[in-house]
Amino acid sequence: MVIKEFKLKNRDLYLNRLISFQDTEIIKVITGIRRCGKSSLLKLMAEHLRKSGVKDEQIIELNFESMTFYAMDNKQLYSYVKEKVLQNERMYLFLDEVQMIPAWQTAVNSFRIDFDCDIYVTGSNAFLLSSELSTYISGRYVEIKMLPLSFREFIDFNDFILQSYTSITGETRKRVIDEKNEMYELNELFDAYLKYGGMPSVIDVGLQQDKVTAMLDGLYSAVVIRDILERGRRKEQRAITDPILLRKLIMFLADNIGNNTSATSIGNILVNEGLLEEGYRKVRPATQTIQAYIEALIESYIFYEIKRFDIKGKEFLRTLGKYYIVDIGLRNYLLGFREGDRGHILENIIYFELLRRGYNVAIGKLGNKEIDFVATSTYEKKYIQVTDSMDSLEIRKRELTPLLSIRDNYEKIVLVLNYDLAQTIEGIKIIKISDFLLEDY
Repeated sequence: MVIKEFKLKNRDLYLNRLISFQDTEIIKVITGIRRCGKSSLLKLMAEHLRKSGVKDEQIIELNFESMTFYAMDNKQLYSYVKEKVLQNERMYLFLDEVQMIPAWQTAVNSFRIDFDCDIYVTGSNAFLLSSELSTYISGRYVEIKMLPLSFREFIDFNDFILQSYTSITGETRKRVIDEKNEMYELNELFDAYLKYGGMPSVIDVGLQQDKVTAMLDGLYSAVVIRDILERGRRKEQRAITDPILLRKLIMFLADNIGNNTSATSIGNILVNEGLLEEGYRKVRPATQTIQAYIEALIESYIFYEIKRFDIKGKEFLRTLGKYYIVDIGLRNYLLGFREGDRGHILENIIYFELLRRGYNVAIGKLGNKEIDFVATSTYEKKYIQVTDSMDSLEIRKRELTPLLSIRDNYEKIVLVLNYDLAQTIEGIKIIKISDFLLEDY
């Protein structure tokens, strides 16, 4: 068996964002689920600094999951860093998983005031930047939201090279080659991405289901135990006391990505379908309890909530949002790598790709019609439908009709899993999903 030598892979999308804020007073806060690459990003930034002429002595790197810093408080952190700060030198502070330090923000704010330093921190819980905790650094930080690997990054991390070629019909298509110059169809890589997801550790262990399962099991346990079940120990966070309910809720949300839902409907379904009959919990949990548990899952970056937007009324709706899971490989692990539900899986992939590209994303509602995604940024808006097929007249009507009902002139797109002929239908672009994921941006 050949064991891959560990080497730091570039995450240019995020690294370039960090570099753009280098040597500013702004504190750089990197957030995201555990093991999505935040620690590696800090190492990449430190490597960039060293290549730029910064000396090792100017760089302080602290990982608070290390036993070295077990039970350290904010005052001890301040003293520890103060001893390492060089006089009359610009310092660079890298504080990894800083939420492990109680009242970390007071120490970080003091670093900003007392020392000539550039500060970078990471955290695996959204509570890190809650209103109270961020008071001390309010207006003085930028949040960089990190996600698992995109499809393009997945290709790169697996040491494949993307190539374009001209088909016999004159169309430009893509394929990949490995380090031995062996050629593979792009669909092979995309199928692996749909199955195993984009957690960087997937590449480290190799694309083998038993190894990926073990890796994802460790990730799941770390997130659930450290970031959710222990959250009550942190100030002003509601304790999660029912691990059975938590597990059932995670499984339900994973199984229902892309479906309209609410805390009330979830509670009813859990009871009506007998999903709470294991263990001691058989009664319907309170809606407030379910909502608190969902918030804990969102805070730990396992699930993301997407709101519905009334296109005609131009306002967000309070009811029946959807949830998507941060990594499709994690979902497959939870549900046993079963086949099916391809449409919602593709939606999940596209949703996070749009987030990577900096869009604000909502579900579009127009009367009784629904558009999968309304993606907006400062300069543009896109309406997007996602489907695994456009083969039948019925499917084409289902996907095109909502878009044709929109009367503005913003870009309208249907993303299709298997579709070789790029074309435009009544102003609506039809794009193969893998091609969309590999677009430059």
